[in-house]
Amino acid sequence: MTVPTLPGQVTDRTDGRPSLGTQLLRRKPLALMAAEADAGTGGPRLVRSFGVLQLTMISVGATLGTGILVILGESVPLAGPAIWISFAIAGLAALLSAVSYAEMAGLVPVAGSSYSYTYATMGEGMAWICGWCLVLEYAVSVAAVAVGAGQYVNEALAVFGSVLPDALSQPPGDGGMVNVPAVVIVLLATVLLVRGAKESAWINTAIVAVKVGILLFFCAVAFTAFNAGNFDPLLPMGAAGVSAAASRVFFSYIGFDAASTAGEEARNPKRDLPRAIMLSMLIVTSIYVLVAVAAIGARPWGWFDGTEAALVKILEETTGQPWIALVFAVGAVLAIASIVLTVLYGQTRILLSMSRDGLVPQVFSRVSRRTGTPAAGTLIIGTAVALTAGLVPLGALADATSIGTLFAFALVNVAVIYLRRARPELERTFRVPFFPVTPILGAIMCIYLMANLGADTWITFGVWMLVGVAAYFGYGRRNSKVAALNGSEHLDVPAANHQS
Repeated sequence: MTVPTLPGQVTDRTDGRPSLGTQLLRRKPLALMAAEADAGTGGPRLVRSFGVLQLTMISVGATLGTGILVILGESVPLAGPAIWISFAIAGLAALLSAVSYAEMAGLVPVAGSSYSYTYATMGEGMAWICGWCLVLEYAVSVAAVAVGAGQYVNEALAVFGSVLPDALSQPPGDGGMVNVPAVVIVLLATVLLVRGAKESAWINTAIVAVKVGILLFFCAVAFTAFNAGNFDPLLPMGAAGVSAAASRVFFSYIGFDAASTAGEEARNPKRDLPRAIMLSMLIVTSIYVLVAVAAIGARPWGWFDGTEAALVKILEETTGQPWIALVFAVGAVLAIASIVLTVLYGQTRILLSMSRDGLVPQVFSRVSRRTGTPAAGTLIIGTAVALTAGLVPLGALADATSIGTLFAFALVNVAVIYLRRARPELERTFRVPFFPVTPILGAIMCIYLMANLGADTWITFGVWMLVGVAAYFGYGRRNSKVAALNGSEHLDVPAANHQS
């Protein structure tokens, strides 16, 4: 028996490859993942520089503000004054999944997030599906958030009596040619990520502090114009409207998923990742619900229909002071930039893990010796996302993100249940409470919210998955490094892990 010198770096074999059914079910041993994280992949490894503060801020930075700053105007018409309930429902579904993420992040502290968790538990087939969903989730959510930048740039310019023309601030589907602010923000984030993860994390932490400050400032101003009558009737669109809005805003809660992609860049991932995930969920959900209540209290729900940059307009109308709107609009652009930065970071790390396994081209796992980042892959992803942000309307992006996120979260809940049963001896720095009820409820909530998304979103999802199947059979099946292990090698690695 020949065991590879560096796990994961096995050359393709012309013989001994498993059948399709066997390959789709073949799991990647946990020891393989840990060895790859420690040794890198044919080059320098990622730099461990993040503590619990940076990890929490990555999570909060990728989450806080997305649903409130960008799609509030598109979500309130679905739920009416009960939009705050929609945020609470989406937050509960995310929290149920977050505790599963926290357990898996402490158990498998590598860069691949739910893709890696699924590979370790359900095999290559489901891992590919999960990874393909994550590509949709991250790339499209970055584009969706960046699209909102044009709204707030115009609000800031309006104070000076000037705005960008629709041709330069709206995508083709919304009456323009290209959303230039969205493209610029994505490209700036790409450049920053190429330069270094540590520098990006500290800049993100500073921006998150600004973001929390402006949202709390909004609440303080909006509550001065609070009218309880705006909440009557609470459910004008019924429970179905609340559920539909919850499904749409769910993508606002993917921040803790982004934090879990930093497993290979955390100084003490087994301890700090679970803490960061749970702390960020508490911060984000509390602020989302507070801002939603303040916004509805300040303006009747019908006012939000078709209103862009709604929070800025509430501040301007409430105070009558254009400079306040200017300060908030500038803060909102910074907030959107931090979301773009952290979610784009997560996207690059997902593809790094998939590339390390041979399922996508090796360019995505090439780590620069100078910066310690996957520079080439980051440039490719950033360019693709910038084009998407500049050319695709917001509503379609938000719904496509939600369905990819929900599917990936459901798989993580299943992964926790599987590993508790199959590998009870593994050390867990965090354990899901009320097991197995919590992960079961988490999976059910994700499926429920997926069911409330529209037919167009499901068609988009179906087409994306068909493209993914073609990509797997065209590249991943032939280049999979786990499949290249012969049976004895594959069995030998988990045995070592079992002893550890």
